[in-house]
Amino acid sequence: MKTVYLAAPLFSEAECDFNRKLRDLIIDEGYEVFLPQEDSNNIHVHLEKKRQEIIFNKNLAALDSSDIIVAVIDGADVDSGTAWEIGYAYSKGKPVLGLKTDFRTLGIEGTVNLMIERSIVLCTSVSELLNRLKSMQDA
Repeated sequence: MKTVYLAAPLFSEAECDFNRKLRDLIIDEGYEVFLPQEDSNNIHVHLEKKRQEIIFNKNLAALDSSDIIVAVIDGADVDSGTAWEIGYAYSKGKPVLGLKTDFRTLGIEGTVNLMIERSIVLCTSVSELLNRLKSMQDA
């Protein structure tokens, strides 16, 4: 079974709810999903630096072992952590599907930042993302 790393902002209740919903839809397509907000951020260590080190290392290992990265890139600009995960995955030659359901664009510069847009396969709806994942299931 292929694994998806779900890169997305996770700083509001709405973002976390959307991420869980998206994770469940991806699982329904036959993938395992690593969701950082649940699979690495639930660390209970008293020292903040140690907690950050553990989270970073867990996320990095998950990126390295994942087959596909799905990145939620909604908003006026891409979340900085998600942008880093996209760049890292791209540098490793991993396929990155970017999900932008937000209709705001950068105008003449494109839909999202040029460096992000050139690093991903852009999907503009959840159904488009799921269809792309279906086509990648046996590839």
